[in-house]
Amino acid sequence: METTLTLQDLLTTIRKRWFLVLSCTVIASAAAAIISYYLLTPIYQAETQILVNQKRSNIEQYQWAQNNETDLRLINTYNVIIKSPVILSKVIEKLELDKTSDSLAEQITVSSANNSQVVNIIVKDKQASKAVKISNTLADVFKKEIPILMNVDNIEILSVANLIDNPKPVKPNKLLNIISATVGGLMVGIIFAFLLEFLDTRFKSEHEIEEILNLPIIGLVGVIALEKETNKSMKSRRVRRN
Repeated sequence: METTLTLQDLLTTIRKRWFLVLSCTVIASAAAAIISYYLLTPIYQAETQILVNQKRSNIEQYQWAQNNETDLRLINTYNVIIKSPVILSKVIEKLELDKTSDSLAEQITVSSANNSQVVNIIVKDKQASKAVKISNTLADVFKKEIPILMNVDNIEILSVANLIDNPKPVKPNKLLNIISATVGGLMVGIIFAFLLEFLDTRFKSEHEIEEILNLPIIGLVGVIALEKETNKSMKSRRVRRN
């Protein structure tokens, strides 16, 4: 026997078990709001930019182009050096951080656009002020140490991180969490509703009997209100006795 599920059946099932669907949606939304606002720790972000650029004076055009290509190739190397223990250990010592180089490296993201000589240093921390200090200190230490490590002097700090009033955390995204949980709760509610509907093997209408037996229905037995009939008979008996 094949069961065909139509759109009307879907809507009927959802309408029938609307309370279950609504409950799952509300519970998921409330849980996401409580977790996002009260349980998850806010994470703040600070960004510093450095410029990789050779100091040049009175050089010919082809020499400038060659040095520019060299700077671009070095950027990938600089990205690795910035997060290396050689640099991070000095940052930890300077700021007196209670961290290891590995744990601090997890808070740092170093990136640069294609064919760009600008390197972005992004630091995330539970405290906005600490994120700013780490980001700026990291750029300063890197600028001082890179001439010693690679015998080059082509780093300039393009912009520093600043602590603003009422900084906004980058994590958690409370609105996105609530919307995602709402959609997820709605889907779970609908799945539960259909699961309960399919597990319910009782006949819900005469049409189901027709489909299963492949026989036409020639008559229906109505619902007999026994309680009403009993009350009427009791009243009639009392009237007769009187």
